Amino acid sequence: MTDLLSEPEESMVRDAGTGTAPITNAMTVDVEDYFHVSAFARVIDRAHWDRYECRVENNTRRLIELLARYDIRATFFVLGWVASRYPDLVREIADAGHEIACHGLTHKLVYEQTPREFRDETKTAKALLEDIIQVPVNGYRAASYSITAKSLWAIDILAELGFQYDSSVFPIRHDRYGIPGAARKPHWISGAGGASILEFPLSTKDLGFARLPVSGGGYFRLFPYSITRIALASINRDEGIPFIFYLHPWEIDPGQPRIRASRLSRFRHYTNLAKCESMLCRLLGEFRFGTVCDSLGELGLRPGVGPGVQGSRSVSASDHVDK
Repeated sequence: MTDLLSEPEESMVRDAGTGTAPITNAMTVDVEDYFHVSAFARVIDRAHWDRYECRVENNTRRLIELLARYDIRATFFVLGWVASRYPDLVREIADAGHEIACHGLTHKLVYEQTPREFRDETKTAKALLEDIIQVPVNGYRAASYSITAKSLWAIDILAELGFQYDSSVFPIRHDRYGIPGAARKPHWISGAGGASILEFPLSTKDLGFARLPVSGGGYFRLFPYSITRIALASINRDEGIPFIFYLHPWEIDPGQPRIRASRLSRFRHYTNLAKCESMLCRLLGEFRFGTVCDSLGELGLRPGVGPGVQGSRSVSASDHVDK
C-alpha cells in the first residue's frame, strides 16, 4: 500500500505519474443554498425556505468564473427548487459549457421518501431542467448521498426515468449516508428490480484498515489540503482511475447567515469556509478536470450503452463488495 503521507512529485499530480496524458477527474457542483442542507433540516422547515436570503445565484456565478479561469468544464447537479426560481442561472451554467444534471426537487433524503414520492419528485425535477436547457438531463445525485442499502430501489426508478448515470453512493460509513464496502470505482449498478445504470461513487482512499473520504465538501474543508492532494494523486497514480470531486456554492461564501443548529451541524457546515476558495484554486491548478461524462468516457464507460455491450461487470443491489 502506498504511504499516504509521502508527498507525490509534482509531475505525478499533473499526469498521475504514468508518463501519459493526465487522467480527467470529474469536477461536480451541487447547486443548492445554505438553508437547503440536510444538517439544518431539523431547524429550517422547507415551507419556510422562501424566508431566507438566497445567495445561490452569486455564489454559483463565482464558481462559473473560477472554473473558466482554469478552463474547466464541470457537472452541475442542480436542485429543482433552485431551477424553478432561477432558470436563467441554469441557462448560464449550460451556456458556459458545463453539464446540467439533477439533484432532486426538494432535497429530501431518498430513504425518507416512498418509491412513488421519489419517482414523482425526480420526474418533476428532471423535466424542469430539460425544459430550461432543452437537452436531455442524464445524471442524478441524491440529496446527501442518500441512496443507501435501504434505498437501492431508487436505482430502478432512475433507470425508468431515463437517467444514464448516478453519483449518489458514498462507499463509507456515516450517520446520514453511505454503503460501507460498496465498490469504490465507477461501475454498472443494478437495482432490486434488475435495471442498471452507471454509478460513479464518491471517491475514497483505501488505507487497508479504513476508507478515507477525500472527494470534497466538508471533508475538503476539514482535512489539511496536503492530505487531500496526496490521496487524490494516489487514486490517479496508483489505481489509474479518475476521482470525483464535489462542492457546494455556499462553501465559498464565508459571509453567509449563521443558522442556529446543533454544535455538530454548525461544525460540519461552517468550518474553514474562509479557506475553501483558495484551496479549491490550488486543486484546480494541480489536477485535470472535466465533466462526469468526460471521466467515464476515458474509462470506456459510456452513458447510454449498457454493460452487456461494453463488457463491464454489473453490480447488483445485493452485491456491495469492492472490486
